[in-house]
Amino acid sequence: MSTVIEQPVEARLISAAPRMRRIPAALHYDPRDPFAVHMTFPAQATLEGVEVCWTFARELLAAGLVGAEGHGDVRVRPYGFERTELEFHAPEGTAVVHLHAGDVRRFLDATGTLVPVGREHLMIDLDRDLAELMRDAC
Repeated sequence: MSTVIEQPVEARLISAAPRMRRIPAALHYDPRDPFAVHMTFPAQATLEGVEVCWTFARELLAAGLVGAEGHGDVRVRPYGFERTELEFHAPEGTAVVHLHAGDVRRFLDATGTLVPVGREHLMIDLDRDLAELMRDAC
């Protein structure tokens, strides 16, 4: 049995406008992909009008609560005492959102209950993953 964690969060889109626009988003964690978290923005919250999902390391999200982390498409850092800032870099541009740091901590605590940090490798089913790769290769 696999339990998936999904936590709705309120994201504040940072832009040139004087007020930050609130947009719905959700953080997801599936123990079958134990190193990764997913952040999904629904279609109505994106410029393209389609759901957008970013996948990045759970470790990146946790480290970004205490200091600036990330050098690639996703960067995370604290923003004051109560917020966490996430930057998403794509060829079309960069989106910056703020989340309540408490929401991020609660999400990470829940993921740690399912798969403790440092024990992720025990959740990987190499036989299943290899069979899936071989099936896709045919």
